[in-house]
Amino acid sequence: MTKRVQAKYKIDRRLGVNLWGRTKSPYNLRNYGPGQHGKSKGKPSDYCIQLHAKQKLKGYYGSITEKQFRRTYQEAVRRRGDTLENLIELLERRLDAVVYRMKFAITVFAARQIVNHGHIAVNGKRVNIGSYRLKDGDEVSVIGRMKDNINVATSLVSSERDVPDYLEISDNNGTKGKFIRAPKFADVPYPVTMEPNLVIEFYSR
Repeated sequence: MTKRVQAKYKIDRRLGVNLWGRTKSPYNLRNYGPGQHGKSKGKPSDYCIQLHAKQKLKGYYGSITEKQFRRTYQEAVRRRGDTLENLIELLERRLDAVVYRMKFAITVFAARQIVNHGHIAVNGKRVNIGSYRLKDGDEVSVIGRMKDNINVATSLVSSERDVPDYLEISDNNGTKGKFIRAPKFADVPYPVTMEPNLVIEFYSR
């Protein structure tokens, strides 16, 4: 387990937002940064504003390293079309992100874990790589004993978030779904304001 996963509830206070919209976030009680200087705020520079936007977007998707995130940005630039929309599409096509969106896991970190442990199949074939990129029409399902796992069951009935329109749950027990289409930035249900335009400015400096 990485230090990032162990410290996931400190991320909200450090970034100054309830990043995943969770009721148990410590930011709900102490909406200022950690440490003795947590309440001190000066006027941020343009660089700080861009860095903060990058940290929010990267942090939202869990255990993505800086190298992986930068590589995703570089691919978004190479693709035709709007770099902003390309970046969001690439992030939302990640298998761990889709497992989280389909509510198979209560957090993005738990989603990455059940993928890595081999509890998720794509089109009937087990896939254990969180960064695996889904195509339109791909079916994603929880397999084996994980279907009856209490954590999965708890997540499926959670009222903290809904399954977005670009995904579809296709069975009665909620453990199988389909990636219908790539979303636009406006379609993605981020619980906080994301500014991918500032992320692009940060990397294009």
